[in-house]
Amino acid sequence: MNILFLCTGNSCRSILSEALFNARAPQGFHACSAGSQPTGKVHPLTLKTLQLLNLPTENLFSKSLQDCEQFQPEIVISVCDAAAQEPCPLYLGNRLKVHWGLADPSHLDVPEAEKMQAFIQTVAHIQRRFDAFFALNFDNLSVHDLSIELEKISQIT
Repeated sequence: MNILFLCTGNSCRSILSEALFNARAPQGFHACSAGSQPTGKVHPLTLKTLQLLNLPTENLFSKSLQDCEQFQPEIVISVCDAAAQEPCPLYLGNRLKVHWGLADPSHLDVPEAEKMQAFIQTVAHIQRRFDAFFALNFDNLSVHDLSIELEKISQIT
């Protein structure tokens, strides 16, 4: 099952989601990430956070939707923070879509140590959602039931 994580800049939240998902994914599951307005670079604290977690970073880069066209995801998860009124990218097509909003730690105007702590908290938030996602019994879920479960997971804080 292919999962596409979408955000505006594809430098922080969606990249974290891609890397964390792929680190935990069982065989047959894979994630990619993209942005509607990609920054063209991964935020340095995103890379530092993943390195602290001993996760590979060498293949991560800020991508556009066009860069992911051949990926053909079954599920598209947007991770923009609705509370921040960000323009979440739209992904057209017949895909299962869900919004898992996350606050953007890269936009905090605080000292780097505090910002780094916000990145760690974002990772913990993503991991809690992935705990619920990977606990699903995909063999016994219809597309409708999967959609309901994905919406439930979006409420995990």
